[in-house]
Amino acid sequence: ERRQAGYRQFFAPPILAALGDDPDAELLEPRECDVTVMFCDLRGFSRQSEEAADDLLGLLDRVSRALAVMTRSIHTHGGVTADLQGDSALGFWGWPLASDEAPLNACRAALAIRAAFAETRHQPDHPLADFRMGIGIAHGRAVAGKIGASEPVKITVFGPVVNLASRLESMTKQLRVPIVLDEKTAEIARMRLDRSEGRVRTLAKVLPYGMKNPVIVEELLPPVDQVPELTDELLNEYEQGVAHFIAGRWDEAYHCLHGMPADDRAQDFLMMLIAQHNRIAPPDWDGIARLAAK
Repeated sequence: ERRQAGYRQFFAPPILAALGDDPDAELLEPRECDVTVMFCDLRGFSRQSEEAADDLLGLLDRVSRALAVMTRSIHTHGGVTADLQGDSALGFWGWPLASDEAPLNACRAALAIRAAFAETRHQPDHPLADFRMGIGIAHGRAVAGKIGASEPVKITVFGPVVNLASRLESMTKQLRVPIVLDEKTAEIARMRLDRSEGRVRTLAKVLPYGMKNPVIVEELLPPVDQVPELTDELLNEYEQGVAHFIAGRWDEAYHCLHGMPADDRAQDFLMMLIAQHNRIAPPDWDGIARLAAK
């Protein structure tokens, strides 16, 4: 019973049901597999911890509620939660049960988290009204499983894809968007995620700070009925602007991006680079925007 109670913090009820009465089954042993990893980080925690120095228990309650939103969405969409690290959550899909739906369910969970936090912003007295979140999602090979002694239970995932998901989450601050996907996840979402659930747009080709290989980064957006100001036509226009930017046609890129709604912060990253160079790409331009910090 203690072991079962321990596993409940990691697994959604359907996974527990599939595991049966033997939580120590071989199915839980660490193994290499295809997974989709999601990092979700709470924004505003440092500032609010300073402001709430006289009410740390109250702050802890609010952070716990925010983490509950994240873990509930992960479990609702069939994911596994690994470590909760202060003000962030790590979820992953594709283990202990392999599934072709793993990348799609990760996207659904991320959109659910975004929607939950967006709803609180319209309620000034809500405990989470001042919090924002950033989410990074990546798909690839990793090792996942139960690690260490049986007590306490320890479920985790590790590998390059985990590091990439963490980097993508950090990039949400610089790219000014809530949810950033790697190219693999975005490709699957474009092909298989119904547009009534979510949409994808390319943001840029970037070289993350401290990494050797550039990556195409993409944004996961809600359907048009939730963000009607960002029509499908505008998203197509935006992606044309990104293509012009990568190709070095910065004046054309400017005109495409300039037509975005003022509240769409995604344009800020590229528009700042374009403005700094007077809409003319540098002579040695290779299409890659290099990030100066994590």
